Amino acid sequence: MGNASGSSMEELQACESHRWYRKFMTECPSGLLTYYEFKKFFGLSNLTETSDNYIRTMFTTFDMNDDGYIDFMEYVAALSLVLKGGVQQKLRWYFKLYDVDGSGCIDRDELLLIIKSIRAINGISYEMTAEDFTNMVFDKIDVNGDGELSYEEFMEGIQNDEMLLETLTESLDLSHIVQKIEVEIRSGV
Repeated sequence: MGNASGSSMEELQACESHRWYRKFMTECPSGLLTYYEFKKFFGLSNLTETSDNYIRTMFTTFDMNDDGYIDFMEYVAALSLVLKGGVQQKLRWYFKLYDVDGSGCIDRDELLLIIKSIRAINGISYEMTAEDFTNMVFDKIDVNGDGELSYEEFMEGIQNDEMLLETLTESLDLSHIVQKIEVEIRSGV
């Protein structure tokens, strides 16, 4: 009996994977998602320059082999991170996303740029300005006061501050985009 249940669960997961694959191949028949197709795929249009730069950075972090495209395996890895990734995995990805220049540290300007971009994309107004939020983050977790957040400072600081962890997780929650795509998949769009 247990095998029948496990087998139907595997069949369901295989069916879902097939639907995601079909959606992916419908949107990019070449099997390689370009930046333009990435924006179209996730319904991101008419973005400000700041928001567009953020989405480009996000695209780059999902392009794990740096070839300028997202293939199906990179796409699956990105979805898995967004939907099922643990705190450590997500924080590592957030750090990479925030470290816009790839220096191994996040400075105030990089964090401010990302915070402004996320807010513009989410279209939500917040009590605290992006500048005040950025300053608060640095005040809380820039342990050595050098104006940059190392990987260690970021990981430890965010994990040890429940409010920052919750805010960061909520601001980068992409499940609404994934749900939109799932609706499109089920409706055959």
